[in-house]
Amino acid sequence: MMEQGNWRLGSLVFSSSILCISLLLLCFSVSAAQGYKNYTVGESLGWYDTLQKPTVNYQKWVADKDFSLGDFLIFNTDSNHSIVQTYNFTTYKRCDYNDAQDDDTIEWSAADPSSTSPQPVTMAVPLVKEGMNYFFSGDYDGEQCKFGQHFKINVTYGQGLPPSLKSPSKDAPAPANPNSGDDESAPDTTVPSNFNNPKESSDDDKVESGSVSLSVFPKLFRREMNGILLLLGVNLLFLIV
Repeated sequence: MMEQGNWRLGSLVFSSSILCISLLLLCFSVSAAQGYKNYTVGESLGWYDTLQKPTVNYQKWVADKDFSLGDFLIFNTDSNHSIVQTYNFTTYKRCDYNDAQDDDTIEWSAADPSSTSPQPVTMAVPLVKEGMNYFFSGDYDGEQCKFGQHFKINVTYGQGLPPSLKSPSKDAPAPANPNSGDDESAPDTTVPSNFNNPKESSDDDKVESGSVSLSVFPKLFRREMNGILLLLGVNLLFLIV
């Protein structure tokens, strides 16, 4: 009877081990398949100031999102609104692209104030540097920026950069103090009191890219294998007893 009891216990432990291993492998597969994300800035409202789109509020838009290296921000706007990315909080606070340093600020799309018929603009901006990333529209003496067309995000390492985004540009000097924006006031923003946070959801905030940087697999695999080996060790002790 004792041997039969031990056999049943061993069988139960073995079955539990198989289940745990399967769950761990499933978690590993899901984690690896998540890939990088594309975020459409402002969702259906696009990238505009509150003078043109009174209900935009990019601070609320970023509030529930996590941004990592390798993700993309998709800006849908027009040729009368610029897209400026900077790692310099002072540049961001002033809403001024003209005084920016070349190595810490990029103008992805310039505005054309002289245009009487603005043309649609769609720009995909990759996140290639950890820490605080600031975005604003820098034309019309900073008017668009001061009227809500700006936001800041904290970019984490995540899975690291995919090979397609690894270039000398990612080695540009980082901001002197990535957290400098936390203790300083952001640009003044005029937000209507009747603002309604955009609720339209789309697949843009979900996984878009199927590519996964291979450099992330060893780290994830080691973590999962450590869990599997620990479970096997515990189960082996049960079988010996």
